[in-house]
Amino acid sequence: MQLVFATNNLNKLKEVEKLIPDHIALLSLKDINCLEDIPETQNTIEGNAIQKAEYIKKQYGYDCFADDTGLEVEALNGKPGVFSARYAGEQRNADDNMNKLLTALQGSNNRNAQFKTVIALHLNGQIQTFTGICKGEITLRKSGKEGFGYDPIFKAEGFNKTFAQMILEEKNKIGHRGKAVSQLISFLNSYI
Repeated sequence: MQLVFATNNLNKLKEVEKLIPDHIALLSLKDINCLEDIPETQNTIEGNAIQKAEYIKKQYGYDCFADDTGLEVEALNGKPGVFSARYAGEQRNADDNMNKLLTALQGSNNRNAQFKTVIALHLNGQIQTFTGICKGEITLRKSGKEGFGYDPIFKAEGFNKTFAQMILEEKNKIGHRGKAVSQLISFLNSYI
């Protein structure tokens, strides 16, 4: 089986490549000569994932899957959510996003948050979605050099270090994307 993973984010691609079994050939957007930004204009994480998968199928004809991820912070009524990548502006800068979030939470005792990933699989004309959630909290400061995005300020429930302080295999076992990919793989294994 061959599937395109519809992402331009090389960090996401690296995470997912570690999880996908060998009998599934994973193609990147670069592999199919998709060099444009895929539209993400929906107002939900699910909507964006579906939109990206539909775009690749319609424009390039490949069976594919796409994901969208958001960080949902309880004290901010679920923000930044669907706007996580652009929280501090269109430049999509992780440090700017983290700094804005840490500033928004100054003085707040409620630091509960969750990462949510939705994967939309477009296979044989049908769309399936898979959702992975990792609950945790926002730390007071950045810690760690691994990962990407908000990883330096997110600590998963039951752990005393941030995602950015974990090796990739450890993060994949407990993280939102790992959970969603696990559901995707179970579905694909039952489908084959």
